[in-house]
Amino acid sequence: MTHVLLISTYELGHQPFGLASPAAWLRQAGAEVACLDLAVQPLNEGLVAQASLIFLYLPMHTATRLAIELIPRLKSLNARAHYCCYGLYAPANESYLRGLGVDTVLGGEFESGIVALCDFISSSSGQFGHHSQQPSISLERQQFLVPDRSLLPPLDAYAKLHLPDGSVKQVGYTEASRGCKYRCRHCPIVPVYNGRFRIVQPQIVLADIRQQVASGAQHITFGDPDFLNGPSHAIRIVKALHTEFPHLTYDVTIKIEHLLKFDHLLPTLRDAGCLFITSAVEAVDDHILDIIDKGHTRADFLQAATRLRQLGLALNPTFVAFTPWTTASGYLQMLSVLRDLDLVGNMAPIQYAIRLLIPAGSRLLELAEVQNLVAAFDHAALCYPWQHHDPAMDQLYQRIFRLVQQNQSNGESRNVLFSKVWQAVSELVPNSKFSSLDWPLPTRPVPRLSESWY
Repeated sequence: MTHVLLISTYELGHQPFGLASPAAWLRQAGAEVACLDLAVQPLNEGLVAQASLIFLYLPMHTATRLAIELIPRLKSLNARAHYCCYGLYAPANESYLRGLGVDTVLGGEFESGIVALCDFISSSSGQFGHHSQQPSISLERQQFLVPDRSLLPPLDAYAKLHLPDGSVKQVGYTEASRGCKYRCRHCPIVPVYNGRFRIVQPQIVLADIRQQVASGAQHITFGDPDFLNGPSHAIRIVKALHTEFPHLTYDVTIKIEHLLKFDHLLPTLRDAGCLFITSAVEAVDDHILDIIDKGHTRADFLQAATRLRQLGLALNPTFVAFTPWTTASGYLQMLSVLRDLDLVGNMAPIQYAIRLLIPAGSRLLELAEVQNLVAAFDHAALCYPWQHHDPAMDQLYQRIFRLVQQNQSNGESRNVLFSKVWQAVSELVPNSKFSSLDWPLPTRPVPRLSESWY
């Protein structure tokens, strides 16, 4: 029997679907499976030493950097195992990962590839160093299995939902689809899915939610890159969910473009228990939105934010606050829009200090101006470094990042952080019409997850 170890380093405070799903496939195939979520667990060296096949799940940039730091330690504990990195960030960094001793890289719809690799290792008579013939990216349509969460830490080890009335809910996490049918230039999904998406069958999604409710979940985060990529699929799921669990709430991610296109579906989402919607606004400058090919304008954002407010749905906006094209005046305009839309309380602190990452395979590299501004690829940082043409903007980024860190460590309110960020930026734009900050700021409470990134 093949001993398999699945490892996650970080997934935004969620119990990882990316471990639970392949665990179900591997156990059905007869493998002996163990899981480690190092975001909430210590490294179990005994499990590492015992495994003949070790998988590291790389769904995002932070998780990948943590895994890269971890791999040498894993190999010192177990040099004979076959190592596989899988997930969104694995294919883009394949050459570097192989240089660290990773044998196989899988991206896209990875479950069937994981099982095939396990079968290959089982039949290779212990020759673990041989590479399998699995493609690094597979977009085949899969018939999913109900994720096996029995090997993971309990839900109470993960993020909580804090409600405006002061109550707290335990949060579960699932995925109803992967990939995205859009090709925004800055998005890390594009190099893998290139404008395609794949669904998880509704009965599997509902069964996964059902088992998490039985384990104490009172709220579900849907981790789909865009919940309305398949609107009929999404609505079918939330209607069935609400029928079975009328008191269960949930949150989803939907792009601004879809909030407007599928405006008629938003009341259904709300009535089925949706509390808030995360949306990648990215910028309020139309020039920047055009460069990254985001698909919406500043006016679209204003319209969507107003509509959600009318419907009683909270908006959780995310931004790429610092880009090569961001100016101090433009940043101050972003703050002014947040104030005018009463979104200061909705803004997670880290969103003020997100700096554009240009990973391997980014569509931004199609642009000549981006090619001219980036330095050579930094394998340790997993991106192409860039500097702003105005050194004051890079200094502003460092200052705001420190303010965000202080806010988190001191437990300050979001309003306090906003005022400090406003002051830091307005010092660079002293004569701007946006330079004055009228108090008091709105303090309307909104539902929010305890994970500090969001």
